[in-house]
Formats: sequence, structure tokens, C-alpha cells
Amino acid sequence: MWGLKTYIKPYWKYVILGPLFMIFEVFFDLLQPKLAAHIVNFGVVERDFQIIHHTGWMMVLVALLSLVAGIGCNFFATRASQNFGADIREALYTKIQSFSFENIDTVKAGSLITRMTNDVVQVQNFMQIALQGLVRAPSLLIGSVVMALIINLRLGLILLGTLIILIVVLFVLIRFSYPLFSNVQEKLDAVNTRMQENLAGIRVVKAFVQSDYETKQFKQVNRDYTDISIKAARFIAINSPIVTFIMNACLVAILLYGGNLVWMNSVQVGDLVAFINYVIQVLSSLLMVSGLLVNVSQANVSAKRIHEVLTTNPAMENAEKNKDSSILAQHIAFRHVGFSYAGSKDLVLRDVNFKASCGEKVAIIGATGSGKSSLVQLIPRLYDVTSGSIEIDGKDIRDLPLLELRQNIGMVLQESFLFTGSIKDNIAFGKSDATQEEVEAAAKIAQAHEFISKLPNGYDTKVGQKGVNLSGGQKQRISIARALLIKPPILILDDSTSALDLGTEKKLRDSLKSFMKENITFLIAQRISSVIQAQKILVIDEGAIVGSGTHKELLDTCEIYQDIYKSQFGRQEASYVEQQTF
Repeated sequence: MWGLKTYIKPYWKYVILGPLFMIFEVFFDLLQPKLAAHIVNFGVVERDFQIIHHTGWMMVLVALLSLVAGIGCNFFATRASQNFGADIREALYTKIQSFSFENIDTVKAGSLITRMTNDVVQVQNFMQIALQGLVRAPSLLIGSVVMALIINLRLGLILLGTLIILIVVLFVLIRFSYPLFSNVQEKLDAVNTRMQENLAGIRVVKAFVQSDYETKQFKQVNRDYTDISIKAARFIAINSPIVTFIMNACLVAILLYGGNLVWMNSVQVGDLVAFINYVIQVLSSLLMVSGLLVNVSQANVSAKRIHEVLTTNPAMENAEKNKDSSILAQHIAFRHVGFSYAGSKDLVLRDVNFKASCGEKVAIIGATGSGKSSLVQLIPRLYDVTSGSIEIDGKDIRDLPLLELRQNIGMVLQESFLFTGSIKDNIAFGKSDATQEEVEAAAKIAQAHEFISKLPNGYDTKVGQKGVNLSGGQKQRISIARALLIKPPILILDDSTSALDLGTEKKLRDSLKSFMKENITFLIAQRISSVIQAQKILVIDEGAIVGSGTHKELLDTCEIYQDIYKSQFGRQEASYVEQQTF
């Protein structure tokens, strides 16, 4: 928890006022047994109704003051804890936004969700409890013991002996339960990860009739979580009975011994009553302490998990902006680039070398899993190269600020992802201040304007989660319009027309001609017809460039390209294909 102290500082006033009001409440609660003893000793025994009357009203006043102090403590503790939790959630979200794909691949999305929700709630609740219970319980405990010792030292020694036994018991219980809470959070990570994966792929599950299988898989991780939770709960459950049993035994001993002292006139009846009240307050505070220690263990585990995320350094360093940070994107060069994913020794890309200039369309083709998408993801530094370098205008992209670099790159990913909101909001995602005319212009180039205009609400049509109410081709065209709107010097189209029919794809290519003259375009495609008139076609096989050149050059020199061509068109002549393209 100490690692999160920074997020408490803005609310230091609440942090001070909450415990202060609680101390007042404890003080007033400690007065009540003493006032009760005064009524018994000098009112009831002496039969003085005036003392009973005055002391009784004083007890009512003290109770009201205790109520006001308790409300004040709860108000300030709530303000501090809720703001504390909100700030941590925002800090976690901001930190996660700075993570590279490598960081997210390492921590796992399900675990990050657990840390932003369940773990934050744990530390938030602990803060609330700390400003109330962790002040009240120890203060009431110490105050009650001191008052009990003042009343009678011999009876107080019985109480002190009992407290020592209880402290040892609680220490043992907490020590054994702490590792369990860590396991509970890990199992909860597994439940969230399974749930997230299942919901993301629910259509696949339904299509392949695997609901029963997925249910069994979820039952297993859920059962693992339940089992470890029950095991941890057992330690929590035995706290209260053990504390109650030991304190009741102490209470019986005090009544027996204290009754004998009253019989021998060594202790007044009112003092024994007050002493028993203090013992009961000690019991209630100990029960509170035992519960708080469990909360401390749970919160400490959650705090460590939160702190782990907050202190994780992004896998890639961000260069500082300077006068040499401007990007014109006249040239891009891959120089002996090698790449492998974190935790893997196998290279996905090996010794990749090529250059691209402004106005040039670079097509990338190859078998599934050959490394095409990995290659283009290196340009905006979604991942960093393992070896070699990528240069834009002669500058290593690792020496350019990430914001500056990515603002100059428009990217359409292999999977078209749309956010909940309107179609206009999705197209203008990279340029929130775009006008309606700019949005429509980008949509027209992407061949999306026609179908959008036919929708009941046009560009204001609401998109369901992940674009569920649109077809695959419609989502692809909206994603392309989103990339075109920012007019990037570098455009990356990662198999972004796979869901389009040939006619729509041809119209798209025709409308992109003038746009591509002003930038460097990288196009990943599966169809020869999509890349045939690119100025440069890169053929990738098992992470290496095995062919580079125009369509005609590759037909003469690259066996793999010839195989791809024949598999798609058989013995047809290139002229037949060319008339289907630009």
C-alpha cells in the first residue's frame, strides 16, 4: 500500500479530518462506561435520583456527540477513499495506454481488467476502512485497556494476558492466509481472461456449436477460483469464533474474580459494571481488528498487483521531441531488420532490406504466417525491431517521438475494429475536429459514402459494439475512410479489402490512385489482382524477402510468386488479370 501513497496526498485534508473525528467518537464512547459506573455507585446505590438524572442526560449528550463525530468521520473517509480509487483507475488506464503490444502480451488483457476493477476496489475499500476501522479499533482497544487498568489493576492483568494470547493467534492466522489471497487474485485473472476471450469469439463458438465445450472450460477455471476462495474464506471464518471464545472465557474469569472482589468490598459494583463494559469494548475492537487484518492482507496483495502495472516501463522508449523530429516521409528504408516476439527465440522476420519513396506503392504478398503483418506493424512501432533499423528520411524511427511518428501514419488493420458510437465518430476517430465535408470526402474515396447515405440516419447511424450491425465489407470501408481522413504521408493497408467484392475493390483502387501519389503506401493483399500494378512487390516467405520487383519481373524471376499467380489464375495470361485491376 505504501507504493500508492502518492494518490493519497491530494486528499490529505480528508485523510487527517476522518481519523480526527474518529478519535473524538472513540473518546465519547470511552466516557459512557465511566458515566454508567457513576450512576450505579452514586445514584443507584446511594438512591440519589438527581445524580441519575444529571448523569443520564450527560450520557445522552455524549452519545449525540459520538454520533456527530461518527458521521463526520464517515463523510471524510468516503470522500478520500472514493477519490483515491478514481485516481488510481485513471493512472492505471493512462499507464496501460503507454504500453506497447509486447507489454500487453506479457501481462494479459484479462489480468489488466482485474487490476483496474477488483484490485482497485480492494484498495479503495481498505482506504475507507483504514480511515475508520484502523483508527477506531486500535484506539478503542488501547483506550478500553487503559481505562480497565485504571479501574482495577488485578482484573486488568487478566485482560492483558488474554490480549497476548489473541495477538499470537491472529498473527498465525494472518501469516497462513496471506499467500491464499494472492492465489485468489490470480485465479480471478484466469476467470476474467476466459470470459473476455469467450465473449470476443462468441460468434465462432456459436458457429461451431462449442457452447458446451466452452461452458466446461469456464466451469473449470471458475471452480479453481471458487476452491481457492473457499480455502481463504475458511481462515477468515475462524477469526471471529476464536476471538469470541477467548474473550468470553476472559469475561467469565473476570466475572468470577470480580464478583469475589465485590463480595469482599474491594471493588464497587459500578466499577465492575464499567470494567465489564470495557472488556466488551475490547472484544468488539478485537473482532474488528481481526477483520481488518484480513482486509489489510487482501488490500496489500491488490496494491502490489496495481503497483506492478504502474511501475512497469513500456517495452519501447519514447524519444524526446526536438527540431529534427519533423517527418516529411519522403523515403522509408528497412536495413537488415530482424524481429521476434517477446519470449520467443524464433525470428518472425530475418534480414529484411528494401526502400520505398514518396508516391510509391509497395505491395507485400506471401503465404499466411510468413510475417507480412508483423513487417508493417514495425513501421508505427507497435513493436520494435529485434535487430537492424527502420529509417524515415534517414532517421531511425526509434529516435522519433512516438506521437510524431504515429500521427504521420494511417493504418488499416487486418481486423476492422469499430467503436460504439456513430459512423461519423468512427471515421473522425483520428481527427475529432473534422468537418462533415471532410468526413464525407474520405468516405467517398473509401467507397463508403453510398451505403452510409442509404442508412436511416446516415452518418449519425449508431454502430453497435465492434460494428456488429455492419457487414465485414462495410466495416473495412469505414476503417479505410478513418485512415484516409488524416491524410497521412504513410498509408498502411493490411489486407483491408479482403471482404470486398472485386467490383467494389476495383472502384476503391481507382479512387485511391490520386491519393497514393502524395504518400508512401504499403499494401498487404492475398489476391494478385490487388497488387499487380504496384511499383514494387515484395514476396515474403518464412520471414525473408525472396522476391522484389514489378509484377512482370517477379513472374520471370520468383518461383514462389509464380506459384501464387498460377494458384489464383491457372494458365490465364497476365493481360486478363490486368484488365481487372488499375
